[in-house]
Amino acid sequence: MTSKSPEEEHPSVTLFRQYLRIRTVQPKPDYGAAVAFFEGRARQLGLGCQKVEVAPGYVVTVLTWPGTNPALSSILLNSHTDVVPVFKEHWSHDPFEAFKDSEGIANPTDAFTVFYSERSPWWVRVTSTGRPGHGSLFIEDTAAEKLHKVVSSILAFREKEWQRLQSNPHLKEGAVTSVNLTKLEGGVAYNVVPATMSASFDFRVAPDVDFKAFEEQLQSWCQAAGEGVTLEFAQKWMHPQVTPTDDSNPWWAAFSRVCKDMNLSLEPEIMPAATDSRFIRAVGVPALGFSPLNRTPVLLHDHDERLHEAVFLRGVDIYTRLLPALASVPALPSES
Repeated sequence: MTSKSPEEEHPSVTLFRQYLRIRTVQPKPDYGAAVAFFEGRARQLGLGCQKVEVAPGYVVTVLTWPGTNPALSSILLNSHTDVVPVFKEHWSHDPFEAFKDSEGIANPTDAFTVFYSERSPWWVRVTSTGRPGHGSLFIEDTAAEKLHKVVSSILAFREKEWQRLQSNPHLKEGAVTSVNLTKLEGGVAYNVVPATMSASFDFRVAPDVDFKAFEEQLQSWCQAAGEGVTLEFAQKWMHPQVTPTDDSNPWWAAFSRVCKDMNLSLEPEIMPAATDSRFIRAVGVPALGFSPLNRTPVLLHDHDERLHEAVFLRGVDIYTRLLPALASVPALPSES
């Protein structure tokens, strides 16, 4: 953002700067300070506020306001700036009964990206064992030799998915399965052939993939490499869900109607990364990943991640239209 004097700066920008100064990054995030920030702002606005731990180490702040629909008058905020409208009558037993509007990704064009599903993270570690020995010898059946075969198979699969994405202009990144080799381990000295080596991979599996068949494929690549090659999962998400993006979903209807009224162009996509929305969708709650950030380069977690002031203020305007609309969606018959 462009620096301005306190007299010239928009109050929303000043507030945003104050929030950004709170250290919420790993490995030692100060989530307590983030919650205190929301609580303080709630008191200034005369809103009801309470903290709720919805999972170990995961605390959300609940802000309550008198809305047009008394059945829906609360939102949840966490340190990732997720926004969650919640039915008040459900709050005492299930804070995720209604709908979640979660984090999205910037769009460098005039359009706004909205995510209705996401890929499943599979973190896989392949371990290979083989004959050790002195580094000066031609030793057969080594751990490195067999691990190389698995790595080659996985990277060939990666290239195939990359080519599929490049050859189809209608496909977005979230619609194919990606994989990256992120860690190699093994060896103790230059002149010692190790008995064990391992490679770790970050798979992001598309929601339309047959998970059982895909895992069998991974196992077959290990078996084809030779004896003593195994794989284990550090993470394995098995519950991909898709939020409907048609009028059968009243939340989408309300969301898209506001965007249409504001002449916002939407690009529905599958989130290529993983967000908390996957946990929400897994229990049957529709979720949309949306950040009102257009005309902004995608610099997720980059060193120079930035946001233009005009885009930020436009995003504030968008949320001031979206939240009342979502808060006015009538309770479904199943929620009465």
